[in-house]
Amino acid sequence: MSKKQPQIGVLALQGDFERHEHQLTLAGAEAVQVRLPSELEPLDGLIIPGGESTTMSYLIDRFAMRAPLVEFGRKRPVWGTCAGMIMLAAKIEDNQAGLKPFGLLDIDVVRNGYGRQVFSFTDHIEASLNGGCMRLEATFIRAPRITRLGAQIKTLAVYQDTPVLVAQGRILASSFHTELDNDLRLLEYFLTHFVGA
Repeated sequence: MSKKQPQIGVLALQGDFERHEHQLTLAGAEAVQVRLPSELEPLDGLIIPGGESTTMSYLIDRFAMRAPLVEFGRKRPVWGTCAGMIMLAAKIEDNQAGLKPFGLLDIDVVRNGYGRQVFSFTDHIEASLNGGCMRLEATFIRAPRITRLGAQIKTLAVYQDTPVLVAQGRILASSFHTELDNDLRLLEYFLTHFVGA
């Protein structure tokens, strides 16, 4: 009997959700674009992609997604990348735009913590995954910087002495992007250890 294909949603209101869909398909999961609360119900997990967090937050409210997303994240696996990490955080420092984060992950962040878009860069990080060390190529694009870690947060990778990949329960968050190429290892880690747990 073949194993059921996991059904993973990608919040598709704004940002580069298509790259996540592409990777999910390569990893053998069923990718589902999510724009409405009803589309969350059948999912085994969710990815909140990178993008522009102010616009994303506005669209989340416009489509009445905030409460359903918070409720989903309390019960089922979620991975937030870049802007997704910002939305999952407990607090956003220097929050001049008045964003309301979900409070699902006990961290504080500062937006654009590694510089504006013009200062985007790619570097290698060492992540502690699967009981060993995994070297990943990480792309930072207006990436959030974590400024506080709660007691329940597990740090899986750091960059220049700052956590950039963290987990709490069945929530995973990364400051950086790995979906821009076809390295599936971090996605497979999420599918195995968070969705499959």
